[in-house]
Amino acid sequence: MRIIDAVSRRAAAGKPFLSLEFFPPKEREFRPGFFETVDRLRAIEPLFVSVTYGAGGSSRANTLEIAAALAERGLTPMAHLTCVGADAASLREFLENLRAAGVCNVLALRGDLPQDGSGSLGEFVHAADLVRFVRREFPDFCIGVSAYPYPHPESVGFTQDRRATAQKFAAGADFAVTQLFFDHREYVAYVESMRGLGVAAPILPGVLPVQSLESLRRILSLSGCNIPAKLYLTLEEAQQKGGSEAVREAGIAFAVEQIRRLLESGAPGVHLYSLNKADMCLRIASEIGRL
Repeated sequence: MRIIDAVSRRAAAGKPFLSLEFFPPKEREFRPGFFETVDRLRAIEPLFVSVTYGAGGSSRANTLEIAAALAERGLTPMAHLTCVGADAASLREFLENLRAAGVCNVLALRGDLPQDGSGSLGEFVHAADLVRFVRREFPDFCIGVSAYPYPHPESVGFTQDRRATAQKFAAGADFAVTQLFFDHREYVAYVESMRGLGVAAPILPGVLPVQSLESLRRILSLSGCNIPAKLYLTLEEAQQKGGSEAVREAGIAFAVEQIRRLLESGAPGVHLYSLNKADMCLRIASEIGRL
């Protein structure tokens, strides 16, 4: 099933949805536990599930195997696909293997540049180049792309960043999933600005429940994401009073409220970064009335 078709049907019917992102284990001995988590989360009835892979496509084969297994379980998987350092032949082979496994949805990403500044970008410089390639070579595929309510760390500002996203749609993208953010108003403003650039495609907000102050600080340093001062102070107070468990509780409570506000603001659905944590996702789904 093409994700864009499912999203469009749900939007037309006024039925918001949840989708999930999974981080597949690299080691095979951890796969049984991973699939137990997946099976538990089927209770949420996710519209689709995305499957990540390592930097530079380092675990592309693993992503393929996991995506195929999820399709066999009756889920609709979307495989991540990055193009930094990749060549057309290897990407074509991966996409052909996806199709053979019954997977026709990809999230087209540029991917992270080598941290040491070495290496070549390869045949594809921007995510739009990858979108254009997939659309040309595999016209039956559904293509998702990333979106940034706040500018990408490498962008010089909002205008350049949003034009770059619009270029992905001009190249053939079907929908977008945002990177994490913490203020629902940023999503509303972002969608309005993209509509002003002529982008009518669905833009799904991505929500990441905070699990610890340490992980939050690392994410903020890498992504350049903004965080409301009130939320940060709430998390710090939780850390002081109740430690790591209190921070997780505060993070889940905020995610629940954020999702409610996003749906009230007209988001067609919410993409939940699951962190492979079944209990957390089931609790969030229950508290927003999706179970």
